[in-house]
Amino acid sequence: MAAEDDDTEDEAQTEGGEGDGGEGDGDGEGEGKKGRLPRKKLIMLAGAGIIVLGALGGGGAYFLGFIGGEDGPVEAVAKPAVFYDLPDLTINLASPDKRSQYLRIKVALEVSKRETIDEITPMLPRVMDAFQVYLRELRMTDLEGSAGIYRLKEELRRRVNLAIHPAQVDDILFKELLIQ
Repeated sequence: MAAEDDDTEDEAQTEGGEGDGGEGDGDGEGEGKKGRLPRKKLIMLAGAGIIVLGALGGGGAYFLGFIGGEDGPVEAVAKPAVFYDLPDLTINLASPDKRSQYLRIKVALEVSKRETIDEITPMLPRVMDAFQVYLRELRMTDLEGSAGIYRLKEELRRRVNLAIHPAQVDDILFKELLIQ
């Protein structure tokens, strides 16, 4: 008889004894537990989605200036620039095949104060010499593309600043750049 009692207890447990009563240790996979798990995940995912959307919306509002900025409109203060035109230069470029290639360049120097121009004027022969020495060593391939022109601009600015030290030039502006 003891064997029959054990069989009836096993049948009672497999028919839903563990999951329906809620008396199990929580590891069972009853239908009631399966229904709750996706609902919890759904609530967690919805909560995370709301948090992410709120953070994105708040960040966008901050960067667009709707929140967290200064109260009044911000006015850009443009500092006046002063320009100084250098004499035109025509330079014979270095060429490996001995074919003549010329560079014609018109340059303006941008400075922040008019007093800087007074400091540049006596040093103009030194500036022109620094330009000539550098430009005569250039090859046609050095001037190709926007990156080549940018490197040329930066190198000329560096050489001007060395020649007129302690005064400083803010930028080099090309008025004309012709390669033949």
